[in-house]
Amino acid sequence: MKKILITGALGQIGSELTLKLREKYGNDNVVATDIKKPENSRIVSEGIFEQLDATDAIRMNNLVEKYDVDTFIHLAALLSAVAEAKPKLAWDLNMGGLLNALEVSREHNLKFFTPSSIGAFGPETPKNQTPQVTVQRPSTMYGVTKVSGELLSDYYHQKFGVDTRSVRFPGLISHATLPGGGTTDYAVDIYYEAIKNAAYTSFIAEGTYMDMMYMPDAIALIIKLMEAPADSLNHRNAYNVSAMSIAPEDVAQAIKQHIPDFELTYEVDPVRQKIAESWPNAIDTSAAREEWGFSPKYDLKNMTADMLEQLKKK
Repeated sequence: MKKILITGALGQIGSELTLKLREKYGNDNVVATDIKKPENSRIVSEGIFEQLDATDAIRMNNLVEKYDVDTFIHLAALLSAVAEAKPKLAWDLNMGGLLNALEVSREHNLKFFTPSSIGAFGPETPKNQTPQVTVQRPSTMYGVTKVSGELLSDYYHQKFGVDTRSVRFPGLISHATLPGGGTTDYAVDIYYEAIKNAAYTSFIAEGTYMDMMYMPDAIALIIKLMEAPADSLNHRNAYNVSAMSIAPEDVAQAIKQHIPDFELTYEVDPVRQKIAESWPNAIDTSAAREEWGFSPKYDLKNMTADMLEQLKKK
């Protein structure tokens, strides 16, 4: 990777990935783009930034040519709960933007990454040790776009030779960026509320297990996957990845080791609970481990310690 363009660079993943890539490859070699341009963002002020609506294929192509890009990281998308509320917008952005990005990558022979999600699975998918290759019939618009994205990326690799790469991200937990409308957002909210109020009301029911990962592991694995030799990748679109399978009460217990009087209550959101119940409890990550050395560093215990320490600083 010599010159990298990122869409959705101000989002939950993009805001941290952009800074890490600039640190590794240099500020002038990472072109951050997003539909908005806030004045007080390091992403905007400390490196190359261009406004871009991912559905604007012409401007996307012009930016790739302007900066002589060789690697495209496409993150612009609506997340699960927002996509369910705005299904047409989700389809237009998630699929229209992806098709534009793949076309540009085909035309300019770019290395390409876009994230999929555990949302690509559905109620008929095996719930425990979910295989790398299994039935995928999601019951949400977000999931439909993610399955479609996996298939479309496979098509562009097989038909046109585009070096497409992807992972099925679990819920991502970050102290740097606020949640963006996902079903797993409770696992971020709970830490903020633990620091502020020593209490949290979960919109996900007790006993609901979902895969999760701490953001530093997510950022590291994107870079590791993109640097992996192409001939080692057999399941390139998209690898199962996860660091832990947890329910709300597990997070609460981990927080209580640091904030003993923390209290967890429940007020279940039926929309997001239904989405959560359609996803796996825990997925099999062996393909990612074997093919390109995926190995997360954070479990629930050390993630919780770091989250609380970082949020106290903020």
